[in-house]
Amino acid sequence: MENPKLRSLLNDWLPEATIDDMQEKMESGELSSKELVLLYMNRIAEVDHAIHSVLELNPDALHIAAALDVERSEHGARGPLHGIPVLLKDNIDTHDKMHTSAGSLALEHSIAPEDSFVASQLRKAGAVILGKTNMTEWANFMAIGMPSGYSSRGGQVLNPYGPGRFNVGGSSAGSGAAIAANLAAVSVGTETSGSILNPSCQNSLVGIKPTVGLISRRGIIPISYTQDTAGPMARTVKDAIYLLSALSGTDARDPVTLTNTSLSGEDFSRYLDPDGLQGAKLGVPRDPAYLEELSDEKQELFEQCLNQLKELGAQLKDVGIPSAEAEWGYDVLTYEFKSGVNAYLSQLPSTVKVRSLTNVIAFNKHHMERTLKYGQEVLLESEETSGSLKEKEYISALEHDQYMSTEKGIDFALKVHGVEALVFPHDHGSDLAARAGYPSITVPAGYTSDGEPFGLTFTGTVYSEPILVRLAYAFEQATKVRKPPVLEVASMRGKRA
Repeated sequence: MENPKLRSLLNDWLPEATIDDMQEKMESGELSSKELVLLYMNRIAEVDHAIHSVLELNPDALHIAAALDVERSEHGARGPLHGIPVLLKDNIDTHDKMHTSAGSLALEHSIAPEDSFVASQLRKAGAVILGKTNMTEWANFMAIGMPSGYSSRGGQVLNPYGPGRFNVGGSSAGSGAAIAANLAAVSVGTETSGSILNPSCQNSLVGIKPTVGLISRRGIIPISYTQDTAGPMARTVKDAIYLLSALSGTDARDPVTLTNTSLSGEDFSRYLDPDGLQGAKLGVPRDPAYLEELSDEKQELFEQCLNQLKELGAQLKDVGIPSAEAEWGYDVLTYEFKSGVNAYLSQLPSTVKVRSLTNVIAFNKHHMERTLKYGQEVLLESEETSGSLKEKEYISALEHDQYMSTEKGIDFALKVHGVEALVFPHDHGSDLAARAGYPSITVPAGYTSDGEPFGLTFTGTVYSEPILVRLAYAFEQATKVRKPPVLEVASMRGKRA
C-alpha cells in the first residue's frame, strides 16, 4: 500500500477495529468509507492467501463506498452500518456483478436475478457488500465426510488460529475465518444446523443464530424450510448486534417472518447490559449427549466458564433434557432440500443451465475430477425423494423433530427448571436449537493449551434474542478473552499488473 496514512492504519489500527471505531473516524473526517474499503481489500490481498476464506470481491465496492461518503457529508449517516464493509456467505443472493454458487462449480457463473432480503437490508442500512466468502459446498449437504470449509469452487478454507491444524468449522467457514482474520468488519453466515455457531466457536467469534423468522430466508440457497436462517458473525457482541438489527424484519414473501410480532425492526443494542448476568437464572444441561465429546481440557474450560457466570451473579441449575438421548436423523433435511433447491434453481436466469437437483448431480458426474472429490451421496439421497413433501416418512420426521426439540427439549428444560436460558459448551447444543428453530448466541470463552478457540453458547426459546443478547454481552465484557490470530502477511511489493 503506497499511501502512508492508510499503511499506518492497516498495520496499527484496522486489525481489531470495531464498528464504533470505524464510525468515529468516518464521522471526524479522518477516514472515508472508500479508504476503509481499500484497507480491507489490501488486508485480503496480504492475508487471505493463508486461509482461502474470500471467493471474490465486489467490483463496485469502492464506488458504493464513495457514494455513501457523499451521502454522509450531505445528509449524515443512516446508522451504525453506514459505509461499513460486510462479507456475505456464497449462498446469499446479490444482484450485482458477484456470483452466488453455494461453493458449487455448477453455479460458479450464476448471478442472482434479484437481491436476497439480507442483501437488500444491508444496502438499506448503508453497508458496503465487500465480497462473498467460501463455504462448505451446498452448506455441507452434499457428501458424507466432506471437510468443513471445502468447496469445489473455492478449495479448502483454513482456520487462522491454526491453518491445517484446527477445524475451521462449517459450513459458514469462510465467513468465520475471514472475520477472525479481520478481512471485513462483520460477515453474514447461514445455519441449518450449527453452521453459524460452529465456525464462530472455532474462530473465536461471536455468532448469532436467530430464531427462524427473525430474518427472511428469501434469496438464500436453501437446505431446509424449517431450519434455515441467516445470522451475524463478528468479533464483538456489539458489532454482531448492529448487524442483527439491520437484518431483522418481516417479509411478505417469507411467511415465517410474519410470526415475528414483537422484534421486527428491533434495535437490539438496547439490550446490551454489562450487568446482564446479575440474577440471571441459567440451566446447564448435564446430559452426556452434550458433554461426552469434550476433551478433558475443554471440559475444564467449560467448568471455568460456569464459575465465571456464577461470579458475575448468575444462578446456575443443572437441568436434564428428555430428548437428549433420542434418536435423531436428518430425514427432514433430505426431503426438504430437493423441494427447496429445485424451486431456487428454477428461478435463475435462463443463462444458468442447471435448473434442478437432477441437473446438479449430472453436472457433477460430467466434471467429476473437479467436483466429486468427496462424492455426492447426500445429493443422491435427496434426489430419490419425490420433492412433493407428501411422504409419510417426512411428515413423521418433521413432527418428531419439532416436538422433541421444543416440548421435550428446550422449552421443557426452561419451564420445568424455571430458567431463562441454557448454557452449552462450545456449539454442542446447536442441533437441538436448529431443529426447534430457536435462537443461540456463542461468545469466545478461551483457548486450549495449543491455541484452539473455545466458545460458550447461550440458547433460549422462540424470539428470546433480547435475553440472549443481555447474557452474552455481560459475559463478553467481563471476560474479554478474545485475541486475534497471528497470520503470515504476503508482501505485495513488485507485484504489478
